[in-house]
Amino acid sequence: MRSILIKELNSFFSSPIGYLVISVYLVINGLFLWVFNGEFNLLQAGFADLNSYFFLAPWIFIFLIPAITMRSFSEEISTGTIEIIKTKPITNWDIILGKYFGALILVVLAIIPTLIYIYSIFQLGNPVGNIEFGTTFGSFIGLLFLASAYTAIGVFSSTISKNQIVSFITAVFISFFLFYGFEALANYNLLGNLDYAIQNFGMSEHFNSISKGVIDTRDLIYFLSVTFIFLVLTHFRIQHEK
Repeated sequence: MRSILIKELNSFFSSPIGYLVISVYLVINGLFLWVFNGEFNLLQAGFADLNSYFFLAPWIFIFLIPAITMRSFSEEISTGTIEIIKTKPITNWDIILGKYFGALILVVLAIIPTLIYIYSIFQLGNPVGNIEFGTTFGSFIGLLFLASAYTAIGVFSSTISKNQIVSFITAVFISFFLFYGFEALANYNLLGNLDYAIQNFGMSEHFNSISKGVIDTRDLIYFLSVTFIFLVLTHFRIQHEK
């Protein structure tokens, strides 16, 4: 796994991909949170919190993470190098986890600079330091688990087709549906008492729960389960790839 992980990280940072991903994430967030006028602008919000950031980030990741992962296996399959890799003394799980953690580390590197927002809000509070650290750190933890699930979905989607654009669109659709689709279905109140159960299948519900600052094991198990399921599906696809 280590060799695949290093290979993935080298491919990200030996080309503009890694730097572009981090830059795009920081620029988009920076513009909406500090420059553009509107409800997301932290300077105009009137509250010393990062709710705007934690609302925007999951939606940005729905498009950004599939852009990172779309080449994970699509490129290997289209060029035929997947067969060469599979002949080496490493297991399919080594290949999958190496690519998964390579993409996830890049996402985490994009998140780390935004920790400075905590200091910014700390200073903007009235009085200084008037910030809810519990909910803020809970939201960052939730964002990491959400990114982990998105990355697993993206890696799986990259096994669907040799075409990277198809992989990208597939990952965006699955991520969007799991994040917002169940919540949208529940809002129609079609199934009465079952609507709440349907909403619990969505990532948005569990992300919002963690963002309240209370780390519930049910929420952690949910994200770990989604991640595990899509990694297992990836293994199934790679195992039967001819």
